[in-house]
Amino acid sequence: MLGSPFASSCTAGGTTANGILSEPSQVLMDGMVLFSDYQLRAKNSDFGTLKAGDAITVAGTGYTVRETRVLNDGLEVDIALQKT
Repeated sequence: MLGSPFASSCTAGGTTANGILSEPSQVLMDGMVLFSDYQLRAKNSDFGTLKAGDAITVAGTGYTVRETRVLNDGLEVDIALQKT
């Protein structure tokens, strides 16, 4: 999956690897947009240690990590991002 043609170059700290960015859906509350929900799927071994507040660049655009969740068998993570 991460070898997909949809993968983008990602850099956090000294690590550069590929990940798949899902463009935003908007999280709403009483008709107000709270945030746009960007999701990055990546290998756990590459970006599994990222935590809330960490910075990451995906395809040249800066983001801040909101949450990192380990998926399935622990080989992949789903990282919730906010554009900076």
